[in-house]
Amino acid sequence: MRREGSKALNEQDELANQYGVEAKRPSPSGEEVPVSEIGRRKILSALKALPPAQSSQLASDLPKCFLPDFASTDRVWGLSCQLYELRSGRNWGIGDFADLRSVIDLANAWGADFVGLNPLHAPFLAAPDRCSPYEPSNRRFLNPLYIAVDGVEGFTASPEVQGEIEQLRLAPLVDYRRVARIKLDVLRKIWRSSRDLRREKSGDDREFSKFRRDGGDDLRLHALFEAISEAQVVSGGEAGWHRWPQQYRDPKSEAVSRFEEEHADEVEFHIWLQWLAHRQLSEAADHAQGLGMRIGLYLDVAVGEALDGSGTWSNRQIYVQGASIGSPPDPMAAGGQDWQLAAFHPSAIAEGEPSPFEKLMSSVMRYAGAVRIDHAAALRRLFLVPAENGPDQGAYVSYPQRSLIATLAALSKRYRCVVIGEDLGNLPKGLQAQLAAANILSYRIISYEQTKSGFKLPEDYPSLALACVSTHDHQTFAGWWKAADVEMRISHGLVSGDAGRQQIRDRKRERRQVLRAFKTAGLPDAVTSEATARENDIPALAVMAHRFIAKTPSLFVAVRLADVTDEKQPTNVPGTSDTYPNWKPKLSMTLEELAGLADTHPIIVAVGEERHPTRAGRPGQVDVHKQSIRR
Repeated sequence: MRREGSKALNEQDELANQYGVEAKRPSPSGEEVPVSEIGRRKILSALKALPPAQSSQLASDLPKCFLPDFASTDRVWGLSCQLYELRSGRNWGIGDFADLRSVIDLANAWGADFVGLNPLHAPFLAAPDRCSPYEPSNRRFLNPLYIAVDGVEGFTASPEVQGEIEQLRLAPLVDYRRVARIKLDVLRKIWRSSRDLRREKSGDDREFSKFRRDGGDDLRLHALFEAISEAQVVSGGEAGWHRWPQQYRDPKSEAVSRFEEEHADEVEFHIWLQWLAHRQLSEAADHAQGLGMRIGLYLDVAVGEALDGSGTWSNRQIYVQGASIGSPPDPMAAGGQDWQLAAFHPSAIAEGEPSPFEKLMSSVMRYAGAVRIDHAAALRRLFLVPAENGPDQGAYVSYPQRSLIATLAALSKRYRCVVIGEDLGNLPKGLQAQLAAANILSYRIISYEQTKSGFKLPEDYPSLALACVSTHDHQTFAGWWKAADVEMRISHGLVSGDAGRQQIRDRKRERRQVLRAFKTAGLPDAVTSEATARENDIPALAVMAHRFIAKTPSLFVAVRLADVTDEKQPTNVPGTSDTYPNWKPKLSMTLEELAGLADTHPIIVAVGEERHPTRAGRPGQVDVHKQSIRR
């Protein structure tokens, strides 16, 4: 019996090696621990439908991603924000593509060369409260809630609508359910009343028809998913296809064909929404180019999609089934995390012409001068959690790294788009060096850039990098200084009391060390001691932190608008869902108020002084190549 068990285990070992399932994972203490036999068996079960992925080993001659001509001489900076968090005197309770144009104007006036945004992927329109931009329904398409409805031809205001819009505008949190209802109601009215008008204006009709043809079956199936999803919710069902009646779960079923025929106008409406979003985002991107911003839009690409969304319904065969993306146990989340995201199958992601990965990246790069790949470790491996099990049963699975980087290199040159890899957390050995060799920028956050002896100095940052003070998953610098992030983790039960107390002690040490780094870097001595800073000068410290990263040789520096406006509420508390209003807090200042700051805000002044902007572009100059690709 022992011999038979040993034989079975050896066969499982061989199969795991063949499929790139790693035998160990990190533990909260940082040590490597074996993946359980149960977990490994379940991961293998989720992968066995397709042949094993190719080796992730790279040759020395790595394909190179695009870098702009000024990369060897200039360092640029830009603003980053969550599009939905923007407040203005005209939006409908959520930031939109018209607000994006205003942010572009603001960034340009401040001397910035890009505006960075959260993922703009398509959500579940029939379930608006599923609002995480990092758990989209389909990454290939856009979020129609960002359409500036008042900019759509045929829109007419009504007192009733304006009254509700004003309430939504004043709310401190985005009310996605009400925003979706009012926007979609008004857009449906425009759709129904403007069809004849579009036919009379043959140019618009031709453009829409071309957009629909170019989108092909992928666009049609996404629109069909949205129509079925809404019908299910209206009848008391769920937006996600896992809980639809069996007859609708297969897009090739007779029932789905009948539904599409009977609801052809509704399907066409959702295609029209994608066209409107595409037009408005393209116009914003062209506006940035026309102002002479050397990068323009910097867009984010989520690591996966919802398990029950449009993507997995439309093209089930290209996704892993029976496991989801997550992360192993670590000090920030002792139990690990299951992100409930669908992963491309490692043997399908780079197959076909075009491949699923190429389609995804093209759909984002067409609008962008830079893209950020969330969780860049996914280019080599993903941590997969078996369905109905916890992260402690998960394992790392290999992906075809060389093929994916080759695709990125080709696309980045086609679109003249810089690639940034979010290379944080548990990284496979050598990955950062390999990404750098491929001209993929690293992603450096000041609080992460530490050694045993303290914080790295500006000159120690790599030149091929984007450096920043905080991101959507972090507190502002002021919040970090106060250890508000640690308090959040403790209050939400993400870490034990003992671990939380240790993190508080660690933060006190980090505060002393960051002050030492500021002084060593030669920053103005605005803060004489940690006690003085804690009581009086945290805003001055935030300015110093931004000046510190602006001094780095890193090609890009991103200044988060939440740091400029000193937000007290974090955008997102990783590991929480129902206990914190993630992805809903708005900025405390409107765009009009931000514009009134001119270029006098001390953070903006400090970064501008250190980055020495010397624009190569000039107002009115548009990248015609980029425009032609978007069209």
